[in-house]
Amino acid sequence: MKKAVKMLSSIAGVALAVVFLMSFVAAQPKPWDVPANYKSMKNPVKSSPESIANGKALYNQNCASCHGKKGLGDGPKARTLDTPAGDMSKPVYQNQTDGEHFYKTKFGRGEMPKYDKKIDDNDIWAIVNYMRTFKQ
Repeated sequence: MKKAVKMLSSIAGVALAVVFLMSFVAAQPKPWDVPANYKSMKNPVKSSPESIANGKALYNQNCASCHGKKGLGDGPKARTLDTPAGDMSKPVYQNQTDGEHFYKTKFGRGEMPKYDKKIDDNDIWAIVNYMRTFKQ
């Protein structure tokens, strides 16, 4: 009888560990594949004080509620999201190409809305210029 209880306890422990691991894996953001033609796109909007100011105004209007005023992923809506908004100051973000950021902003995914018909392409590029200022 003691052996059976001990065995059931071990099985229950393993089952709990598996459930915990599965929930942890499910909570991790999935890789966001960007088509090669977008990855290699060059930003046609020169990074200048004007484009950064324009990008900042558009970012504050459309992005800061989730991504935060400084791109740290700590906007007021961030805590309601199932997927973390991400910290745009970190290398994992900053090492992506401008084209990758343009694609993700334009087409969105999951809780990240798409801005394809809401924000003009040149304005999305200006937002990318502004988001580059978050670099640590």
